[in-house]
Amino acid sequence: MSTPRDDARGEPPTPQAHETPAAPALELRGLVKQYGGVQALRGASLSAARGTVHGLIGQNGAGKSTLIKILAGLERADAGEIRVDGVKRDGGAPGEIAFIHQERLLSPTFTVAEALALGDEPRVPGLRRLRALRSLLPLDLRRMRRRASEALAEHFDIALPPDRLIGELSVAEQQIVQITRTLMRAPRILVFDEPTAALVSREVERLLQIIDRLRARGLTILYVSHYLNEIASLCDRVTVLRDGIDVAQVDARTTPVETLVEAMIGTPPAARARRVSNARTNAHDTQNTHEAVLEARDLHAPGRFGPLSFALRRGEVLGVTGLVGSGGKPLVRSLFGLERGVLGELRLNGKRVRLRRPADAVRRGIAFVPEDRRRQGVATALPVRENLSLASLARFSRFGLVDTRRETAAARALIDTLGVRTPGPHAPVRHLSGGNQQKVALGKWLGRAQAGGGIYILDEPTVGVDVGAKADIYRLIDELVAQGASVLIFSSDLHELLDVTDRVLVLARGAIVQDVDSQTASTQDLLAWATLARRRAGAAPTQENAA
Repeated sequence: MSTPRDDARGEPPTPQAHETPAAPALELRGLVKQYGGVQALRGASLSAARGTVHGLIGQNGAGKSTLIKILAGLERADAGEIRVDGVKRDGGAPGEIAFIHQERLLSPTFTVAEALALGDEPRVPGLRRLRALRSLLPLDLRRMRRRASEALAEHFDIALPPDRLIGELSVAEQQIVQITRTLMRAPRILVFDEPTAALVSREVERLLQIIDRLRARGLTILYVSHYLNEIASLCDRVTVLRDGIDVAQVDARTTPVETLVEAMIGTPPAARARRVSNARTNAHDTQNTHEAVLEARDLHAPGRFGPLSFALRRGEVLGVTGLVGSGGKPLVRSLFGLERGVLGELRLNGKRVRLRRPADAVRRGIAFVPEDRRRQGVATALPVRENLSLASLARFSRFGLVDTRRETAAARALIDTLGVRTPGPHAPVRHLSGGNQQKVALGKWLGRAQAGGGIYILDEPTVGVDVGAKADIYRLIDELVAQGASVLIFSSDLHELLDVTDRVLVLARGAIVQDVDSQTASTQDLLAWATLARRRAGAAPTQENAA
């Protein structure tokens, strides 16, 4: 008879010749999923053993979300198969796999007992002939409270008042209620999808302890996270996705995080040479190159980011990056007056300002190109001409009437400058390609450009555009900077950031964890900081409510 190995890792015994190895608790084989011309999954595979925590990591767009949707039965794979305990499942396995998302899907006005019983509420026993009308019977509140207390004690050995409102609980307590509700359905496998994105450090530690306890009870857990420090400390094995396929399945505890970062990044694509910093080429003009045109001091939005302090200099391209929940998105939106409840100090050209709404930002020479160009960047029903003049109608109107001749002439000039491929200025924007729509979204602000100045905030400026359009957008950024403008770019494309920026601010959990010169950093550096796999001394996030 075999006996367990008594070593430091406590590995299970090696199966003897007559023993049949247990089938993986969860196995994905060659999953393929295509949306139109975009292949989200290209044969991704994963195998998780029972009673283990299996990590799943990858950059934005690697295919993690698509894989999770297929598991949940929300999407159907074009090819490949899913097996649970060796048994093939068609169309996902939502009945055997439960999902814990980063959003706590609990009503704040429910009590703990109500939240745990939702969908399976106990009813006051009725006459046999009324069982068909069970939903009309009153709730058995006493049994509901007792069941809630017993479930919390069984799964987490804690006592929460069953009549307490969900909205009165801490974030960690809400997470416990949500997990308990899931465990009451007795799933075989738990999937945690970015569960710590909205938690602060002490709550993260509590959740990781909870997951470790669930593993000890024999549950199988798939843990999806951007934070590699969590993967290394919690998971047994980890699968790395890149471009829709698994490129590595390795031991999470013994594989260096730098190796995981390299697997996520892969071979850098062919890219243009990094731009030469305007600040460096004009080093003799110290007054101009070091002047802060936009300065944030202890800027913060509770629950989203901060407090943050940084400066954007004249003639500089400043990059901002971070993973989901890092606070980068709400930060750049706040600089255009799109976020409510932002506190702290913001200065433009040395003067303190408050940006309560986009109109305040536009009036002060700030332009914003959003990521969702079709919904927020352009008016698809209007022609190119009208889109390009939207932000500068005052130039072409008098007494409320637009001089269409002047407007059309200006549009033609911008079309040539931007390299917009269109039949003409009167063509509807909806007929243009994504890259040309992005050029129009940027071009509408060029009509307002102030000589020798202006601030341009670009949110994922090249997402979904082809290589040629990217090159044109990069050229426009360089031309704006050459004219004295300052540009702030939020991008999840790390190669792009290092190619087009002078500096990059890396955010994690709502705090700036690194301010790095683009000439000296690598994509591996940026990803290591963003995932907290590497930290600068003294730069640990301090916010109390991460975005």
